[in-house]
Amino acid sequence: MHIVIIGIGGVGGYFGGKIARSGQKVTMIARGKHLAAILQNGLQVKSIDGDFVTRPFLATDDIHKVDKADLVLICTKSWQVQDAAELIRPILKDDTIVIPLQNGADNAENVMSVIDKKRVLGGLCKIYSKIEVPGIISHFGHTPEVIFGELDKSKSDRLQKVKLIFDKAGFKNKISENIQVDIWSKFMFIATVSGLGALTRATIGEMCEHPELNKMLRATATEIYKIAIAKGVEMPSAIVDGIMILIGKQPYTATASTQRDIMEGRPSELDNFNGFIVKEGEKLSIDTPVNAFIYSCLQPMEAKARMPKN
Repeated sequence: MHIVIIGIGGVGGYFGGKIARSGQKVTMIARGKHLAAILQNGLQVKSIDGDFVTRPFLATDDIHKVDKADLVLICTKSWQVQDAAELIRPILKDDTIVIPLQNGADNAENVMSVIDKKRVLGGLCKIYSKIEVPGIISHFGHTPEVIFGELDKSKSDRLQKVKLIFDKAGFKNKISENIQVDIWSKFMFIATVSGLGALTRATIGEMCEHPELNKMLRATATEIYKIAIAKGVEMPSAIVDGIMILIGKQPYTATASTQRDIMEGRPSELDNFNGFIVKEGEKLSIDTPVNAFIYSCLQPMEAKARMPKN
């Protein structure tokens, strides 16, 4: 099996690194200084579960040098998903499996707008990780896990093929009973803490213990729940309570990657998180005042981060 990882950041670097380290054929699509460092020193992963270094079968920025893929993991940011789907066209076979692992709620749909839906599985991951410096991935929180499944909830043979790859790599993984519910549950968590965290500059623990911010976290999650239900996602009725409990269990000093991107002046997934909920609310005639407030306040910073650099 040939596994291709698109995007070697905190997610692609960790999970792709684990797959490569297990001896499987892995190609990593990276660029710039990060690619140069991987080519020179291998991909280094600093992890709370144990550091390791691995050299993939191929690391490149040229898709035309890449063999046909059996499995593609798209690990870019959410706003890059459609471009990534376009990029991988030359390496697709009839039975290539493509799994997007971003935090957004509509990544599988965005991939399917570019490539045949028969190739696409729904997926998500749980991990705290980032690029520390070029060539080095830092995994600093949470037991890493990938959850994946057929978008129509069917139990296909190819799910077991993917599970064998992940099991051999040695990280926690699970075939979902309802991947849309799992995707939206993860999205509810990450979108809730990301936007408000970026706006307040507070850690997850600080937001949880502040009475008014805690109320805003719950209100943000509740608006996301209403959108999911309106879109036909079978969310459990107690999911907001569950998400609030999950948020409360996070490390006190934890921050989400989107929050860190915004605070550090980098383009972020703001439009794919709170912005997505606001826009879906407008389409569905559902009020989303808290998400709209957070989104509007952060838009100027996002626009500045996306301005061309001289």
